[in-house]
Amino acid sequence: MAWNLGALKSVVLENDLVRLRRLSFQDKAGYARIAFDPDIWRYFVSVLETEDDLDAYIEQAVHDWLAGTRLVFTIVDRHSGRIAGGTAFGNLSPRDLRLEIGWSWVGREFVRSGVNRAAKALLLDYAFGTLECERVEFKTDVLNVAARRGLEGIGATEEGTLRSFNVMPGGRRRDAVYYSILRGEWPAIRSSRFGAEHLPRRPGP
Repeated sequence: MAWNLGALKSVVLENDLVRLRRLSFQDKAGYARIAFDPDIWRYFVSVLETEDDLDAYIEQAVHDWLAGTRLVFTIVDRHSGRIAGGTAFGNLSPRDLRLEIGWSWVGREFVRSGVNRAAKALLLDYAFGTLECERVEFKTDVLNVAARRGLEGIGATEEGTLRSFNVMPGGRRRDAVYYSILRGEWPAIRSSRFGAEHLPRRPGP
């Protein structure tokens, strides 16, 4: 199937815990409250330390969305109404019905709150249910034990390690571990790994 990038650019995903919507320049103040925490960026290829870094992050995200190369979502915590972090669809391959979920982070107060898992559930459900993906992939730093456990916890399969994949801030060469979920695996994962609160909210009458 052909993906409707126009529709993708306006998609809003929502369950009982989070709302995912297109990142915008108006989100800067909400991000500024949570983003300048070095622990967030320990395993990221870029670091947000200053207002200029945050401006560049938002500008790149908006540019990528307009270009249709990476769709960056703001994660809003439904309980508080506050911005909790960000996540994205990237490495889009409509021809191969494949994409990556990544660039995911949450502020310190939202760690282990269920927000990240809820966001992953929405993105996976949209990727397999609406975009009809055959494969959704993830990658993370081989040293990022928490992220690796999180991916295993949502049913992703570890596929292998690409050695010396990219350079990190500070000069370390990162080994990247790839994980994936395939279309045929998703129904069982959806029913066994995610509760009703993780699944999309249905419109009322």
